[in-house]
Amino acid sequence: MRAGKQLLRFGWEQALSCLFPVVIFASLALTQIIPLPFLPRYDWLLLICLVMQWGMVKSGLETPDELKVITLFHLIGLALELFKVHMGSWSYPGEGYSKLFGVPLYSGFMYASVASYLCQAWRRLKVELIRWPPFWAVVALAAAIYLNFFTHHYWIDIRWWLSGLVIVVFWKTWVEYEVGGTRYHMPLALSFVLIGFFIWIAENIATFFGAWEYPNQTEAWSLVHLGKVSSWLLLVIVSFLIVATLKRVKGKGGAIHIPTEHSQQGQEGTV
Repeated sequence: MRAGKQLLRFGWEQALSCLFPVVIFASLALTQIIPLPFLPRYDWLLLICLVMQWGMVKSGLETPDELKVITLFHLIGLALELFKVHMGSWSYPGEGYSKLFGVPLYSGFMYASVASYLCQAWRRLKVELIRWPPFWAVVALAAAIYLNFFTHHYWIDIRWWLSGLVIVVFWKTWVEYEVGGTRYHMPLALSFVLIGFFIWIAENIATFFGAWEYPNQTEAWSLVHLGKVSSWLLLVIVSFLIVATLKRVKGKGGAIHIPTEHSQQGQEGTV
């Protein structure tokens, strides 16, 4: 019974942390089923995202510091979208006044929603990181992963080498979080894989509702290739490393330490 209650508490905190992504998916479904008047679909999606972002900050669901992080991710994601659409990796076939070089501006919010989830889950679950690698290693790895999204079009794709490097760098790193007053911990690499897999599921939902199209989905929708999990996994890793580094620099929102032993032995669980 206790395990069931803890699972429900954990699910509830996760659901609250996913509020922004849920609104985006709901908007994708709504605008796909019910055409809205006056403006093209992509413009309505941009307006909905802007109103949602304003509402979350105004209501206190997101802090001003979290808004800064989310804005950074919006710009990082938009830069990646502009390049990928230009290279033909995917496309946005719909019309819109808010499209820039074929990319609707609302697309940046899909990346920002990942940052929103990370920031809120970090705060709600009181996340702490154990045995965090050196600053230079984290920054260099994050930069290499992000740059590979661009350079693999002109050079060899080293995503699998980078994935292996992630395991090496974070082999001893654990993430701790709190649910109902009890501390749990799990390997950080495992949390990356789980988040990446669920984002891949979300990507299938998004493409089904026409958020964007891959070349093999032009004629009819089909399941996103499972190999895309590796791309989303690396993207999640970049997102997490940026958030963790910013929180470390800021010095709040979740400590990063190297404990010698668990301070709440007997009150901790392993997942």
